[in-house]
Parts: sequence; C-alpha cells; structure tokens
Amino acid sequence: MDKVKIGFWAGEVWQLLSDNCRWSYSELKMKSGLSDAELGAALGWLAKENKIVFEGDDEEQFYVFLYSSFNFFG
Repeated sequence: MDKVKIGFWAGEVWQLLSDNCRWSYSELKMKSGLSDAELGAALGWLAKENKIVFEGDDEEQFYVFLYSSFNFFG
C-alpha cells in the first residue's frame, strides 16, 4: 500500500458518501469493492482530514457520513 493508492481509495469512498446518506461499513465495502484493509485505509485518510463522521457505539455496526452533512443541532 502506498499513499497514492490510499488517496485514490479515499476518493472512491468520498464519491459514495457524497449522496449525503449514512452508509454502514458493510454497505461501503460492498459498493466500493474494496477489501477490509483498503476500506480501512480510505476511511482513516478521510477521518484524518476531518471529512467524515462515524456514528454508533458498536465496533461491528457503525455508520459513516460526510462531515458536511452532519447535523450538529439534532
């Protein structure tokens, strides 16, 4: 894995998330076609850049969505 590939995968995930919907990890994995390692790296990249928000307390079931679509006021 290198930064260029991770950046490319992050871009793919960003495009999926741009519909402003909540996505589960399994939905993102299925739709993107990325492996666990690739999707994890892409989500890490986007999280480091404060581009995404994670929702849920369960490590097995959580949702991801774009930071810009996060409603701070409930």
